[in-house]
Amino acid sequence: QVQLVESGGGLVQPGGSLRLSCSASTSILSIYHMGWYRQAPGKLRELVAAVTGGGTTNYADSLKGRFTIARDNAKNTVYLQMNSLKPENTAVYYCFTRRTPGQLRSWGQGTQVTVSS
Repeated sequence: QVQLVESGGGLVQPGGSLRLSCSASTSILSIYHMGWYRQAPGKLRELVAAVTGGGTTNYADSLKGRFTIARDNAKNTVYLQMNSLKPENTAVYYCFTRRTPGQLRSWGQGTQVTVSS
């Protein structure tokens, strides 16, 4: 099973930026999709952004224009660039991937993002 390792979380002031990275232990060339969910305290886990094997991206409506997902196949890594961060973006961000539509998602351990002054 693929192992996912996230990095790049931390504390940032409102309006600031962070870039999260998710490195996979195997090639991501043939993935079905890969991306990020997040979970804030007391809330359900929700999709942030994902990219398919063919390069199609999708985002949570509230994050379009501020968050960008990108993949580097050579490094087996997916990135999440987060700009104009707001306190409500505070959450644990989890990387996930699936190799086929019917497969269960594989998850990373999560990285904390805190937006606060």
